[in-house]
Amino acid sequence: MTEEQRQGLADLHVHTNYSDGSDSPSEVLAWAAQLGVDVIAITDHDTIDGAEEAAELACSGYGPDVIVGEEISSRDGHVIGLFLTRRVPHGLSAAETIAAVHDQGGIAVAAHPYWRTASAEPPGYAYSVGDDVESLEFDAIEVLNGSFSPGMILANRQATEAAHALGYRRVGGSNAHVRHAIGWAHTRFQGRNAADLRWSITAGLTSTGRSRPALTAMGSQAAWSISRRRLARGRLQRVAG
Repeated sequence: MTEEQRQGLADLHVHTNYSDGSDSPSEVLAWAAQLGVDVIAITDHDTIDGAEEAAELACSGYGPDVIVGEEISSRDGHVIGLFLTRRVPHGLSAAETIAAVHDQGGIAVAAHPYWRTASAEPPGYAYSVGDDVESLEFDAIEVLNGSFSPGMILANRQATEAAHALGYRRVGGSNAHVRHAIGWAHTRFQGRNAADLRWSITAGLTSTGRSRPALTAMGSQAAWSISRRRLARGRLQRVAG
């Protein structure tokens, strides 16, 4: 394969300690570089501060290309905004959130659209848009999310079926909250950099894939998940008390 034909590897759903991830932007970028990731989107919950820090590091030649992104808590479910220049506020409807992403020239992705559709998070926002994906103006659907839970595996299957039926572009992301999970699910694209990735998404030339996690990586992810559940229980107990 020539350099011009080379397929790049991107992870379009990664968190840092600016939201609920365990690692700093520099730690995330260093690990992604070690893995050979070409492009990474930092998509912290309802903030772009970590993404902007990572983008500054990338501009100085540290790690892969960085897309400033955000996993936005709309009232109707999570929306990933890519190629953002400013934060999109949480609490809007999904349609309003997508419009806010488009207003700044960004790409709007339905994050894990069929995961935990019957559940909500404080203050009562849905986790995922579910069947509303059919009527919303998304640019792409996350058809492969890196979680290995049975619920997410089923949600990925449903998202893939929806993307096929509706003609949506398909992307994948690890949803990494620990750096060891980066790349567990990823997007393949034509080229090597963020501009190439954007063109590939727009042209519908992306594909998705998985990497096999090491046991140590699975352990890190499990430890993070246990810690998160304990924190959530603590918050609920404080509210009830």
